[in-house]
Amino acid sequence: MSRRAAFLCVSLGLLLWLAAAGSPWQKPADTPADPRGVAAASASTSGAKDAPPAKDTAPAKQADASKPTGFPNTGESLNYSLNWPTGASLGEAHLRAAKSDDGWQFDFSMEAKVPGFAVSDHYHSSADPQMCSLELEKQTTHGARTAHEKTVFDYRAGNATRTTLVEGGGHTDIGIDNCAHDGLDYVFYARRELGQGHGVPPRQDVLFGASYSVRMEFAGVQDVVVGGKHHQADHVMLYLKGPVADSQLEIFFDRDTARTPLIIKAPLPIGKLSMELVR
Repeated sequence: MSRRAAFLCVSLGLLLWLAAAGSPWQKPADTPADPRGVAAASASTSGAKDAPPAKDTAPAKQADASKPTGFPNTGESLNYSLNWPTGASLGEAHLRAAKSDDGWQFDFSMEAKVPGFAVSDHYHSSADPQMCSLELEKQTTHGARTAHEKTVFDYRAGNATRTTLVEGGGHTDIGIDNCAHDGLDYVFYARRELGQGHGVPPRQDVLFGASYSVRMEFAGVQDVVVGGKHHQADHVMLYLKGPVADSQLEIFFDRDTARTPLIIKAPLPIGKLSMELVR
C-alpha cells in the first residue's frame, strides 16, 4: 500500500471533523416541587385523652426531572476504528467534547500505522457557548514530518491569525465574520443543526490551517449496521474544497438527539476507507 493511500485514509479523520451547530440551547425541564403529604392528626373524643398526632407520611418519592444528557447538553467521548476496505483495522481515533459555562473544548486524536509510515495527530479547539471558534491548535506527525500550529480568532479585529509554532515559523491572517468555525468545531455545529431539525448548514468557509469551502447535502435516511446493531441514519454527502483538497465524503449520522457520527467513508482507487464508531 502506498504512503499516499495511507495518508488519505488518515486524512479521513480530519475530514470527518470538517463534516460533522448556531441555534438556542435546549432548555432543561424545570424541576418540580417535592410535595410532602401530611396525615391529619386524629381528633380526641370528649373526656378522653388526646390521641397522639399521626406521624407525617413519607415524602412522595418523586424524582427531580432529569436534566438532558449527551451532546449538545453535556460533553461526550466517542471512539472510532479506522478501517481498510477489507475491514481490517488501520488504527483508531477518539473524539472528546467538554462543556462549561464559558463554552466548549473539543479534542480529536488519531493513531494509524502502515509499514514504515506512522501517523499521530491531535487537534484541540476552543469555542464560545454559541460554538463560534476561539482557538484551534494542531499537532501532527506523518512519518518523519511533524507540524505544530495555532489559529486564534479575533472577532474585534475581524480576522483569524494562524501561527506556525516552530523555529522560524511565520503567521498568516485570514478574514472572518462574526461567528467563524474551525474544522473541529464545525463538526459539532453541524450535528447540533441536524439534531434540532434545522437540516444541514448552508455552504460556508471553514478554517483548518487554510480556508476551505464546505458544503453538505442530505441524501436521505438509510439503515446501517454498526457493531452488529442496526441504526436509522441520516446519510449526508460532504464536499470539501480548498488549497490542497477537493474531496467528497459520505457520513452517516445516527438519528439520536446528538446526531452521533456512526460511519464516515472516503472513496479511494483501492475502495472506500472508513471510520466506524466503536464507542
